[in-house]
Amino acid sequence: MKSWTKEERYRVLKSAEEIRELHERTILSDYRQSYHIQSVTGLLNDPNGFVFHDGVWHLFYQWCPWGAVHGLKYWYHTVSKDLVTWQNKGVCICPDTFYDNKGAYSGSALPTPDSVYLYYTGNHRDEDWTRKPYTCLVDLKDGGKAVKLPPLFGMNEDYTEHQRDPKIIHDEKSGKYYIILGAQTKDKKGCVIIYSSDSPTENWRFEGQLKVPGFEDFGDMWECPSIETISGYDVLIFCPQHIRLAGRGGSVHHSGYLLGHMDWESLTFTPDNTSFHVLDFGFDSYAAECAANPNDRTKATLVAWMGLPDASYPTDEEDWSGCLTLPRELRVRDRRLIQQPLDSLRALRGEKLDLEATNVLPRVCELELIGRGGDLTLRLFAAEDGSGGLVVAYDDAAKEITVDRSGMKQRFNTELGEQRTRPLPKGLFHLRFFIDRSSIEIFVNDGDAVFSSRIFPTEGESRLFISGDASAHLWRLNRAVEDDFAV
Repeated sequence: MKSWTKEERYRVLKSAEEIRELHERTILSDYRQSYHIQSVTGLLNDPNGFVFHDGVWHLFYQWCPWGAVHGLKYWYHTVSKDLVTWQNKGVCICPDTFYDNKGAYSGSALPTPDSVYLYYTGNHRDEDWTRKPYTCLVDLKDGGKAVKLPPLFGMNEDYTEHQRDPKIIHDEKSGKYYIILGAQTKDKKGCVIIYSSDSPTENWRFEGQLKVPGFEDFGDMWECPSIETISGYDVLIFCPQHIRLAGRGGSVHHSGYLLGHMDWESLTFTPDNTSFHVLDFGFDSYAAECAANPNDRTKATLVAWMGLPDASYPTDEEDWSGCLTLPRELRVRDRRLIQQPLDSLRALRGEKLDLEATNVLPRVCELELIGRGGDLTLRLFAAEDGSGGLVVAYDDAAKEITVDRSGMKQRFNTELGEQRTRPLPKGLFHLRFFIDRSSIEIFVNDGDAVFSSRIFPTEGESRLFISGDASAHLWRLNRAVEDDFAV
């Protein structure tokens, strides 16, 4: 694997021509996705600024243009009218000021009548590489011009340098605006800090640290925090780092949530119970970003990075890495979040295949199974003799489902574990698989659980075997993203 110098990673992109040849090589990869947002070149990680404005969904992602490496980050812009088909718009935020000289880091968005405000962390480093984060603001005009406004505030000296990922929240009850930031205390504990203002663009003041009873010592940093109101419930979503959780193998970076009640006056989020719920049970999901649904306040729409910090992937050798999950609808059912694929995804369905005539699994497809009870095992991308592949197994006696990718020929991040298990107290009755050229997303029981993972099938890994009592339906899926070279 290539070794990158600091100068190479933090090189400033001055012209699209500097990466045109890299893009032309990148789009030849066998693992380029067909209906997932992916990096135009280089590395994609966190989704940012997910918002609906004037009939268009805007979604940005962290982008390092030079290769599969974390370095100087830009905000890359994509748009959609239906959350299914996406168009590349190019770079929106460049790290070109004193305040963001080493990267425009993650953040959120607020729609206004004539523009969208984008809130992000400016990653400033001094000559001795000392970090000083700033919370910055961009006014994205309806004409497409991005205007940087003065930073809202700088680093809070009562915490470490790890202060980032501003989430803008408007409290309708008080009329106030709040920005919550992921942060780290001086004794290296993860937390959220809060600022408030009567205006979205100025006069921000520090209010204090969010109190979350029972979670005072839960990882050493909380990234990408968000507080959403869904179906009358408050949901605190965040990514605790450097902590081991049961059932998560060797992973130390997680994405999850607490259901409870937020009191803005006392800055207290009171969880309903002491359980931190994982958002996604797959191998590759982090940095979830939510947008409110403009027409239905009972739900939100979530998208995440289908990847992990400090992890590597087979396409790193091709100088590109990263994609986003499909957008999912979030609702509350039985006091838990459920995630459901969008109904509009059905428009991607093409030819329906006869599973009795063939067991060849297309590289881009949707597979749906309706269980009739009992054990069920699927082996996807197996060899012709039924060996290997990705195994999805439901044990009816134990009432749990397990996903195991250790049978794939291209194994990666094995130290993080190759099996993930989710209890299903009500049994298994429905599975829906969305398979793209280098990913799989498995929705269980109409949203009770989801497993999102990167997979990289090789020649000969192309068969599907199903054991158990279930009806199955398989469709090819049409393309929904294009590899447009927009910079």
